[in-house]
Amino acid sequence: MSQENPNVVQGTEELLLSLCNSVTRVLNVATNSQVQYSGVVQRIQKTYLKPDIGCFVLFDGGFSGLVIINLSAASAMELYRNYLLNMGLSESDLATSYTSDEVSNVMGELMNQVVGDFTGKVRRELQTHITQNQPKMLVLNKQVQLSVDANLDNPEARRVTFYTAANNIFYLELAVDRTEFITLRDFEPEDALDPDAIMAAAGSPAAPASASAAASDSDAETAALLKSLGM
Repeated sequence: MSQENPNVVQGTEELLLSLCNSVTRVLNVATNSQVQYSGVVQRIQKTYLKPDIGCFVLFDGGFSGLVIINLSAASAMELYRNYLLNMGLSESDLATSYTSDEVSNVMGELMNQVVGDFTGKVRRELQTHITQNQPKMLVLNKQVQLSVDANLDNPEARRVTFYTAANNIFYLELAVDRTEFITLRDFEPEDALDPDAIMAAAGSPAAPASASAAASDSDAETAALLKSLGM
């Protein structure tokens, strides 16, 4: 960076904003509907999986953290329905209950795309690398506290409220180690992928089946997690 300009510093709030933009970017394209987030963020002390559907992803690398999305039954069904209808399925092909495995599989696939979009932006804009695990979806009837399974010296947590096109609400929670990214020199971030590439990665209307297969492969890992949570 030239000496005439001050160093640009990015911290937790900038990471959160980037993640929120990934959520809206992916869901707006995938569901062909409008998803928005609040202009206000909450500082929270702990992260939780909450009813009706809780989904989480751990990431590690240049920095470590945890992303949680907690969906109400109404918001999950709206996103699930819009996603599959946008892919060409008919109403008769859709599950009717949020407790269906198909709903969890589809929401897990969408979250995988969200975090994938976020990790791509981290690589392009912050020039560091993070990896993610397979998203885990849990249908819940009670709140579960979830801690980051990583060595965090000074963790920070945030919560943001999201609104679907039908005004159903869901929440995103982010927990990361307190960190700052300081620009040392000028550079041009790589071009981002076109949003259509995200949809292409989702495949055809058979995507729920492939998502189900991926979920089956991680059943043992999920069972171990539930056991560790005392569930």
